[in-house]
Formats: sequence, C-alpha cells, structure tokens
Amino acid sequence: MIGYQDFINLMSNKRSNSFRRAILQGNRRLCNKGLLEESGLSVAQRLIRHMAYETLPREIDRKWFYDNYTGCPPPWFIITVTIVEVAFFVYYGLVLDRFVLQATHPGYLKSNPLVYHPQLRVQAWRYLSYMFMHAGIEHLGVNVALQLLVGVPLEMVHGALRISFVYIAGILAGSLAVSVADMSAPVVGASGGVYALVSAHLANIVMNWSGMKCQFKLLRTAFALICMSFEFGRAVWLRFYPSSYPPCPHPSFVAHLGGVLVGITLGVVILRNYEQRLQDQSLWWIFLAIYIFFVTFAILWNIFAFSLLGVRLPTAPRKPPWI
Repeated sequence: MIGYQDFINLMSNKRSNSFRRAILQGNRRLCNKGLLEESGLSVAQRLIRHMAYETLPREIDRKWFYDNYTGCPPPWFIITVTIVEVAFFVYYGLVLDRFVLQATHPGYLKSNPLVYHPQLRVQAWRYLSYMFMHAGIEHLGVNVALQLLVGVPLEMVHGALRISFVYIAGILAGSLAVSVADMSAPVVGASGGVYALVSAHLANIVMNWSGMKCQFKLLRTAFALICMSFEFGRAVWLRFYPSSYPPCPHPSFVAHLGGVLVGITLGVVILRNYEQRLQDQSLWWIFLAIYIFFVTFAILWNIFAFSLLGVRLPTAPRKPPWI
C-alpha cells in the first residue's frame, strides 16, 4: 500500500524513495513493455522518448518521464539565456567592429557594465553578469552549441528550476574561483555554467554506463570532451597572449574549472535523483555545504585578501574617445 505521504509526493510529482520502491514492486502505473518496444508513436512522442534515453539511466525513470511530460512549460531557461548571450555578442561585435577574438580589441573592457573585473569586484552583479559577454565568436559558438545540445534535453527532463540552479551555481563558482586563483584577471563568458551542465551530464553517463541507452554514447562522450578541451585550450592560450589593454591581462580560464567542480558535485546529485526530493539525499547536503563554504570563503577573500596580500590590481579600464 502507498502511504499518505507518498500519495502527496505523487500529487506533487516528486517521488520519495518509498514511493519509488512501491512503483518498482507493484508496477501499478508503468507497463512492462520497454519504451523502445513501443510502436505507432507520433513524432512528438518519439522525441520525448529520445530525450528520456538521452538523459536517464533507469527504465522506470524513462517511463515516468514519458508518461508525465506535457511540454508545458517548455525549456525556456536555456533558450532565453542563449538568446540574450547572442544578442549581447552581436551588439558588442557591431560596436567594436570585431567578432573573432573580440576580447583582444583595446576597447573590449572599456566601461563594460557586465564583465567581471577585479578592480570592480565590489559591483556584485558582475559575478553573474559576465556570463553574457564572450571573448569571440569561437568562444560563443562552442558554449551555445554545448548548452543547447546538452542543456535543453536536461531542462526538458529535470525542469528549469534544477537546471538553472546548476547553471547559475557554475557561473558564480567560476567568477569566485577567478577572484581567488587568478586575482588580477577579468573573466567573461558562460563557460562556468556550460561546463557545470556538461560535466554533470558526462559524469552521470560514466557512472551509469550500463544503464544509459543513448546511441553512440562512447563517441558522443569523446566528442563532448574534445569540444570542452578545445575551448579550455583556447581560453588558456588567450589568457597568456600579450594583453591588448596592459597592465590588465586577457580574461581568465579558471572559471571553466569552477564550473566543472560544480558539475561533478552538485550537478551529479541533481541528475542522479530524477523526480526525487533532494532533501532526502545526504550527498546533496554535503556538496551544498561545501559549495556554501566555498562561496563564503571567496567573499571573505575578496573583502580582505587583496589588501592583506598587497596584490597590485590593474586600473579599471575606461571608455576610450573613439567608442
């Protein structure tokens, strides 16, 4: 029998562990036939089935998602973020008259209200707003491709709230990691959030290799890793390329690493617990506590460490007369 609390969880579409076991044992809502054996499906139904096999390692979860997905609301978060990022890139591309390696333009950082700059770290919005700026079309292209190919399916399955949390947590971890580990460098791009999502997804695939039924998973995992490595290598090269606005260096690559750490901790816990209450998972509280500790430490570091360590920061860039 399903208890009262489990009935409440069913009505709220969030499953507790006991309810999950009841479904497994009684098989009351889900049929015995596997989704891949279903025939006569419409295009929309086949798409939903494809998303289930792309992201979920357990058949019961795939069936649950297939039976309950309505498409409302659509995956609005990733799509909205992508549109805004592209819009800002096009705008600054037209202003600077440069789209490739845009960050090497002398006026790139001048009076830019979005880029995180260590001299302007008291402007708290910059720890998140830097996600809307990119170093060039090569930077934007890889990030947009990865967040659409990985982020949209994940948002369809796990919902905007959970995916946006992983994404924003990766963005914040990225800028704070730069402020701690690369103190004199600015940071741009959504790589922290993108790497958080992709790292969580890849880790989930590897940890549930036998259960994941997505096609060509080895080839696709290798392709995603190559794309991430290419983008990370580009960021490292750009960081140490002679600066176009000395003494300030080019944007840092450390944000990528901050996003990866969020992905393989908080992100993995979220993706492994589809439609289950995160507050019931001990790992969730452990990784959340670690993340909060890091954020607190980084905030205190930004308040006190720069002056205590005597770090000489580059002057905040100002708008040149030709812009």
